Amino acid sequence: MLSGRILTPTGWITGSIGFGQRIQQIQEDPAAASGLTILPGFVDLHVHGAAGVDIMQGGDAGATVARTHARHGTTSLLGTTLTAKEASIRRALAGLAGVIAERPAGGARMLGVHLEGPFLNLHRLGAQPPDVMVASMELVRSLNGVAPIRVLTMAPEVDGHLALIPRLKAMGIRVQIGHSAGTYEDGVAALNAGVAGFTHLFNGMSGMDHYHPGMVGAALAHAEYAEVIPDLMHVSPGALRSALRTIPRLYGITDATSATGMPDGEYALGTQRVFKCLGCVRLASGSLAGSVLTMDQALRNFVGLGLDLADASHRLSLYPADYLGETERGRLAPGAWADMVVLNAELQPVAVYVEGEAIDLSPT
Repeated sequence: MLSGRILTPTGWITGSIGFGQRIQQIQEDPAAASGLTILPGFVDLHVHGAAGVDIMQGGDAGATVARTHARHGTTSLLGTTLTAKEASIRRALAGLAGVIAERPAGGARMLGVHLEGPFLNLHRLGAQPPDVMVASMELVRSLNGVAPIRVLTMAPEVDGHLALIPRLKAMGIRVQIGHSAGTYEDGVAALNAGVAGFTHLFNGMSGMDHYHPGMVGAALAHAEYAEVIPDLMHVSPGALRSALRTIPRLYGITDATSATGMPDGEYALGTQRVFKCLGCVRLASGSLAGSVLTMDQALRNFVGLGLDLADASHRLSLYPADYLGETERGRLAPGAWADMVVLNAELQPVAVYVEGEAIDLSPT
């Protein structure tokens, strides 16, 4: 039983939550005030690594990533790939398959794969390695057979990609526009074909000006959902505020790398070497290369921008869960999974539960 100020689907109550693996009951009781706030666990749909390991390493990297992010309130996530040779992508997916099938003790639930690479535009790779491929249904089906692909990023302007979008959607995959040099018109055509969202909005896509709106303009004008990295480094507060006003269900992701939770130094991002310093990760060229963000810090950043706590929570739990079709996660309601983060007055996690299991928050 947990007591405190609870964010329910209908608003805030003071009371208690009874739970096993799932939430059994939520009772309102003003006497249960504890000074603690209970939110749905965070749902992170774009995670590359943490604790010195990268999803592309394969093996048990996914379990380490799931455990590390759970200590920061993330209760479910997608293991996210990078552009790489096909054999390397298969190795990464094979490593994720076991973690997806069975949640590691003390870790977040791995809901599937976000295939961020390799179906990208060579001219908008950002920190991604240059091993791009043109997508085909045969390749996607084959990779999906190794581990379930829930989200797939692609550049729709690449020849052949636009025609694949309805077929990928029919497979149950959320197709996102990302690492794209496409025009506003390319973006609108992709949305009409069935694209569901945008990958790390503003980053790795053609920007907006008043003559050439680009992919950013297509997102701001038409998107219902888009992901954004709210570390206040990848996107300025002003740009974040503009997207918050125009995209109804803009949601936060970490884009976290192996440097997350680690001291300053040199780390791997797929085949790239990256450097953590001053709270961010960069290539040797100085370009940003993923982040060291955790979802609890994303919450504090959203609140710092002026969002009320319920809105900030929705953008880190409810909206990404709904985007993925996970209607039993991202909300505190009877019958939903008991995925919860308990926060103190400073919005620091003091307890986390994944499917009812209490997570050890002690640093490893």
